[in-house]
Parts: sequence; structure tokens; C-alpha cells
Amino acid sequence: MKAVKRGPAPEPIFSALPGIEVPVGAISQGLATMWGETAAHGHAAPASEDSKAIQVNFVLHLGLRTKPADAVRQFDIAVKFSRRHPSRVVVLCPRPDDAGTKEMQAKVYGECTIGRTKDDTRCCEFVMLNYRSSMRSNLENQVSVCLSTDLPLYYWAHGFSTSAGLADYHYLLTRSKRMLLDSATAPGDALTYPWPRPAAVRDLAYARLLPVRQSLGQFLSRYPMAALCAGLKTVTVAHGSAHPAEARVLLGWVKERMDQCDKNRAVFVLESRARLGPETLVLDFSYPEKKKFSWRGDLKRGHAVFEADLGSGRTRLAAATSLLPPENALSEAMFF
Repeated sequence: MKAVKRGPAPEPIFSALPGIEVPVGAISQGLATMWGETAAHGHAAPASEDSKAIQVNFVLHLGLRTKPADAVRQFDIAVKFSRRHPSRVVVLCPRPDDAGTKEMQAKVYGECTIGRTKDDTRCCEFVMLNYRSSMRSNLENQVSVCLSTDLPLYYWAHGFSTSAGLADYHYLLTRSKRMLLDSATAPGDALTYPWPRPAAVRDLAYARLLPVRQSLGQFLSRYPMAALCAGLKTVTVAHGSAHPAEARVLLGWVKERMDQCDKNRAVFVLESRARLGPETLVLDFSYPEKKKFSWRGDLKRGHAVFEADLGSGRTRLAAATSLLPPENALSEAMFF
């Protein structure tokens, strides 16, 4: 029996993303053609180059661990972000050296949304680049061509296998105003890896927690720091199965603030509790006396409860709670 000759492996991530395939050397022409066809079909398109009002350059790097459905989810997040902050987005789709064509491939995608007036048009442009892993060190020139030179650059690395593997993207790591990663899905050493510019690294898990941090900060700010720290033995953050990264971030945030108290000797504990709902977070302060503070948030239902007795009477307060939507977390991590 003759062996069956197999063709090149498919490009699952690249194929899963929307867009029009264009020659790599004709991306600008492909974008112009795309907008022309969009307008010809009666859809919103920029009336001129100036009307695009692109605000940021944004590179979304979909690493080798990214599956097609996940790639589409991250792409959709980038699109939603771009509706608020018109962007030129380059999506990097690396593939193993033994998979698919040897040549780099490109796609273009764009959309415009119209606000209350015709003059309020917000457009985004996407360029998808599909390339072999061995070509990554030579990617700088192609990415540079796709970006607007006078705008800030932001880099979001998603689905990468190892932190060290991103070293070949030195151009993006050093030029980007912010490098974004998500500690919920990134390699374990992502937040401690010696990045070229560690001050520019932002964790999307931290950004997602903004509403929780704001709510806790507003409640605790009514008490003097001395009252919070006096006699404090243990600070515990417990979590259900869905949010270990957010729980770790929350514990670190609380510790940073409690360390402002000179006499703080508390132990900080992170716990996974199977009996908690998957999307539940709990924060407890333990004291030897009758003092107490606890917060319990159900992120799925959007409900939280504060309970406190810190020397001025017992308080119980219901509150709303949530995580930021992914596109809002991108904004928070990029700009704040």
C-alpha cells in the first residue's frame, strides 16, 4: 500500500480569524481596497485617511498555546477595545516550523462604528500576520511597516508557552509603552521574569479587579489605618475554582496597603476553598479580640457583603461587585 502524501498542515488560528487575505507586500493596498469595498456596499467606512483618527498602535500576539476558538475570543476583545479607542492592530499568529506554508501570510480587517452624528466615526484596522516560529527574529520590519510611526505602541502577549520565548520579540518588548499579559493564563514566571522594561509590564488580572479594589478601598478608608492594623493577626483571601489569579492579585494589593502600617505583623494567606462557589472571593481580617472585617463577593451574581466591627460598632453592608469586562480591562492596563 502506497503511503498517502499529506499536504501542508492547516493554519487553524489564522484561518479562524476574519479578514481578507492579501499579499504580505501589499498590505496597505489591501486595506485601501477593503475600505473601498466596504463603502461600495453601503457600510460605514472612513471618508478620508484623517477621519480614521487612529489613537494607538496595538500588537496582539497569539502564542503557540492559543487554540482557534480562544484566538477568536481575544480578537473580539481587541475589536471591542478598538471601538472605544480607534486602533491599528497587528495580530501575530506564529506557527511551528513544521506546520503550513513556508511563506508569511497576511489578512486585513476593518470596521467603523458611527456615533450620534456622521462626524463621530470610529474606525479600526487589523493586520493579521501568519509566520513560522523561525521567522520571528525577522518580524520587526514587517510589523514596523504596519504601524503608525507617530502613535504609542502597546503589546499584548497571550497564550505564550514560556516567558523566555518572548525574548525574540525584543523590538516589541523595548519599544512598547506597555506590555500586557494575563497572569491567569501566562506561564508561572511571567510576573517575575526579568523583562527588559519591568516597569512597563501590566497584569490584566489586576486590571480586571478594579471595581473590587475600588469598593474595598472606599469601605476601608472610613477607618484609620491604625485601627485596621492594631492586633491584626491574619489576612486571608480565599477563592473558588474560577479566580485563583484574581485572588492572588487581591492578596498582594491588600498586603501592599497594610504594609504602610509600621506595626503590622500580620500573616498573609491565600486559600483555595472547594466549598466556595467557583466565582466567589473572600477577604478576611483576623484579630485576637472581638474586632473583625470580612468581605465576600459573588462575581457571577454581582453581589458582595461587608461585615466589620473595628471599634466603632458593627456594620453590615450589601454592595455590588464585578470584574471589568475584558475590553475595559485592556483600557485600564494600557492607560492607567
